[in-house]
Amino acid sequence: MGEFKVHRVRFFNYVPPGIRCVAYNNQSNRLAVSRTDGTVEIYNLSANYFQEKFFPGHESRATEALCWAEGQRLFSAGLNGEILEYDLQALNVKYALDAFGGPIWSMTASPSGSQLLVGCEDGSVKLFQITPDNIQFERNFDRQKSSAVRKMIVDRQYMGVSKRKCIVWGVAFLSDGTVISVDSAGKVQFWDSATGTLVKSHLISNADVQSIAVADQEDSFVVGTAEGTIFHFQLVSVTSNSSEKQWVRTKPFQHHTHDVRAVAHSPTALISGGTDTHLVIRPLMEKVEVKNYDAALRKITFPHRCLISCSKKKQLLLFQFAHHLELWRLGSTAATGKNGDTLPLSKNADHLLHLKTKGPENIICSCISPCGSWIAYSTVSRVFLYRLNYEHDNINLKRVSKMPAFLRSALQIMFSEDSKKLFVASNQGSLHIFQLLEGSFKHLHTFQPQSGTVEAMCLLAVSPDGNWLAASGTSAGVHVYNVKHLKLHCTVPAYNFPVTALAIAPITNNLVIAHSDQQVFEYSIPEKQYTEWSRNIQKQGFHHLWLQRDTPITHISFHPKRPMHILLHDAYMFCIIDKSLPLPNDKTLLYNPLPPTNESDVFRRRTAHAFKISKIYKPLLFMDLLDERTLVAVERPLDDIIAQLPPPIKKKKFGT
Repeated sequence: MGEFKVHRVRFFNYVPPGIRCVAYNNQSNRLAVSRTDGTVEIYNLSANYFQEKFFPGHESRATEALCWAEGQRLFSAGLNGEILEYDLQALNVKYALDAFGGPIWSMTASPSGSQLLVGCEDGSVKLFQITPDNIQFERNFDRQKSSAVRKMIVDRQYMGVSKRKCIVWGVAFLSDGTVISVDSAGKVQFWDSATGTLVKSHLISNADVQSIAVADQEDSFVVGTAEGTIFHFQLVSVTSNSSEKQWVRTKPFQHHTHDVRAVAHSPTALISGGTDTHLVIRPLMEKVEVKNYDAALRKITFPHRCLISCSKKKQLLLFQFAHHLELWRLGSTAATGKNGDTLPLSKNADHLLHLKTKGPENIICSCISPCGSWIAYSTVSRVFLYRLNYEHDNINLKRVSKMPAFLRSALQIMFSEDSKKLFVASNQGSLHIFQLLEGSFKHLHTFQPQSGTVEAMCLLAVSPDGNWLAASGTSAGVHVYNVKHLKLHCTVPAYNFPVTALAIAPITNNLVIAHSDQQVFEYSIPEKQYTEWSRNIQKQGFHHLWLQRDTPITHISFHPKRPMHILLHDAYMFCIIDKSLPLPNDKTLLYNPLPPTNESDVFRRRTAHAFKISKIYKPLLFMDLLDERTLVAVERPLDDIIAQLPPPIKKKKFGT
């Protein structure tokens, strides 16, 4: 792998927002997740649970309900009383409609998917008809005047104390007329809707049972508690020869440290999320046909996009938060040592800049130029560009005004290697190129979306010589543009899984593409075809342990002096692929440890292969080369995140 001096950075004080709602779409096998800051994420469960789309949060949009309707249309509602629909192609909010009932606490779609019902603060339930382009108010069910046919009253007794208010946190209505309720008394209760009587009650927790989700077949459901536990209930036969069935609670699962605010039930897994920020997918092994990706427990904590950019020339890191950016200068050391030593700093890292946004919108993307003199970021409604001047330890920050009207929002921003050009991907599918001048800019060209689509471009890669621009959309396609001649050069053949990272190598102008199924391709831009190395690796296949990794590759880079090396990483691994060495087969150790010092060089050569992997740094949010012999690694230990969360419910343990 070679020897590098590594800056281990742990001062990126990022805490993911907690999970508020989850909604599973059986038609597309996708999961929508809303977080406490209003952010909505879309996970493609068929693509190795990749977070393929996201909608940035908003301070005034505290989402309390999320649901799919009319096939693959996504809606949310919250405490501001509005219903939102999301554009899954352009990745923006299509419209917001006030329900005129105060804060909205719940929402569901009709079985046909053609109607929406929302439960409002004023006690009313409002029905909306879903039209091709919008939703229309249809009728109002007022709590005083509605024709209620049954009233079921939950037991107010709680932990032996009577006359304490019991809150019903969730209900499910099954096709056989059974109603299931979960409440603050820690109970799961089954009711007969025809008679309004309680059929059975399960006391499963000393704390609130906050969420419930039922499988489409109605033979299984999952609930989540404030203690961080999820319980699975299944409908099973009373005896082996009996047609009579009853609901049975199976083993509880403790995958969370805090409240489980939301649960979902896919055909093959139980899905949960809550205050501890983790999205947990626990497979139902009896429902998993192929023991591959779907058979592993998943715990997703961090976004599948990069929140960090680097100025190599000035050794700066730009950290992106929801409503501000932080600029840091890396520390330095004059000490030397042997491999594995931790060197003392002669100069500590400096926090140079805290750039706070104005308004309620979250930051979508941000970037610092390689020279360190420009910072750009975007919200939903505006793109901001700043010029930085350094005077010793002071920074003079000047905003570039009068940004063009057509540049309203960006999903991705990138600077050229020489910091003279700015590339912006808009949510309308167009790509803008700007020339950067001293304190100003000039619009050079706009590449319009292909085939009249408005598919948003989420990932960009620029060649070091500035002549090529690669862009990937929300589907699997990658387009390559000739920046010098301002035209589309080629389109990389489509692949079934979305792109998670891409980069263009120096000298060769080979485009390296990583996909969510852990496949890596190398495509020659000048020759418009896959390279021989890429064809060989597809012919032989990747090592099975490589394909079983459950976190996507989020960053790719290259060594300036070693053209045969590809550097890439995911959240739990840093890898250098040496294309000059043979590929590992399934009988070879992929994570090959260094052999003992007394082993001969013959053994080293016999066990050497192209993949050099380090798992020292984790969770790894960013890693890149600063120069030929220096790496920077940004880690975010999970214990540091948990320490900043509110304390969980204390549980009595035996013997304490």
